[in-house]
Amino acid sequence: MPRPSLTLRLTLLFAAGSTVVLVILGYLVAQAVQRHFVEIDRDELLGKVELVRHMLAKPGTAADFTSMPGRMNDALIGHRHLHVRISDPAGRLLYSTPESQFPDEHFPMTSARSEASRPDVATWSHGGHALRGTMVVVDTSYAELPRVVVAVAMSIDHHVAFFQAFARTLWISIALSVLVTAILGWVAAARGLQPVRQMATVAQSISASRLHDRLGLVELPSELVDLATAFNDMLARLEDSFRRLSEFSSDLAHELKTPLSNVMTQTQVALSRPRTAEEYREVLYSSLEECDRLARTIADMLYLAKSDHGQIVSRAEQIDLANEVRELFDFYDALVEDRAVRLSCSGAASLNGDRLMIRRALSNLLSNAIAHTPAGGHVEVILQADDSGAATIRVRNEGETIPAGHLPRLFDRFYRVDPARERTTGGAGLGLAITKSIVTAHGGTISASSADGVTVFEIALPCAPTETDNANGRFAVAESSPPRR
Repeated sequence: MPRPSLTLRLTLLFAAGSTVVLVILGYLVAQAVQRHFVEIDRDELLGKVELVRHMLAKPGTAADFTSMPGRMNDALIGHRHLHVRISDPAGRLLYSTPESQFPDEHFPMTSARSEASRPDVATWSHGGHALRGTMVVVDTSYAELPRVVVAVAMSIDHHVAFFQAFARTLWISIALSVLVTAILGWVAAARGLQPVRQMATVAQSISASRLHDRLGLVELPSELVDLATAFNDMLARLEDSFRRLSEFSSDLAHELKTPLSNVMTQTQVALSRPRTAEEYREVLYSSLEECDRLARTIADMLYLAKSDHGQIVSRAEQIDLANEVRELFDFYDALVEDRAVRLSCSGAASLNGDRLMIRRALSNLLSNAIAHTPAGGHVEVILQADDSGAATIRVRNEGETIPAGHLPRLFDRFYRVDPARERTTGGAGLGLAITKSIVTAHGGTISASSADGVTVFEIALPCAPTETDNANGRFAVAESSPPRR
């Protein structure tokens, strides 16, 4: 069974709320009208009581009181629906209009015995008619009977008929109002949720070729601006990630295709005619070099994949960075001698981390700097430690200035500043990406700057790996490959 839509839910809630409000309002109106009729009838009944009081207040004798019923009948001529009953305080009936019927269960009323208070009224039915009456103690001018109890009642059929018609009209109006408010609520909810439907439409249209679509923020209500902004930011990240993934896949295919094509071509040429053992040996050496390049590329990719998924094993120890740099200088001594590049190191620092990983990161930066330093240039490593024990490593080299727009992407996989540049050093262009993953695994940051023919790579490392890094096992060792810009 499908779940109700948000529009339907809002409509039902709006209709339910309006129903409760209208029903309560209708009930209060009906009660107010009924109380109004009661007050009107009370005033009219008290007016009839005053008529009886006036007659009983005339001076008279006992003989005059005996003729009181006749005089009362004469006074009440024209009051067809008025019922009067007069009794003494003991309850003995003194006078009653014809066909009068007062319910014993409602009379006498307690409040009617007090002259200071406004008497209550009672409502009952008799002979198919609705009656409303009250009872009041009245003083007389007769010495033998100074006080009597006067009960008056009158028909309220006309009030009942009006109230029934009024109540019927009121509740029909309330029902129609509920229906109208439900319809208006549906329209309001539908229009209010239109931006959400637009967001859903954009989301449904998103594909690999339509990641550039964005939600407009100008016409959105303020409640949805944050959601739309987050959605647009997500699309921007997806578009950037997909572009990087596409470029990465293309570069990876090229990196794997080139050595494989070389091996296949060399093998086909070698098999095209009989050759000497020495010629076959040279073909095998050449193929081995291509296979070694392919193996290093695959090893680098496996390392980065493990780094992305947190599958790197932690091995932390105290590392003297100055000593590691000197050992790397010895390793690159022959290379820099051929290129007439000078190496130097200044400062000192140490940190707690994986020695082989840190060595690999430094090696990648050094080989990268040497490769892009012109003959006679200078590569300098600057080490610095602050009071908290955090270490800063700067690798500075002379060479071509890298445009500022390329600096943020130097650590992307297979990224190169000049796409047309041939890779003449045999690397796969993953060195800086691996360096960044090593620095990140140690809880540090890496950045690059280039100006006036000087390029500087700076690594900032804490004094020790964070607990989160250690818990996630963010350290490992992988084979080194010459880095690339």
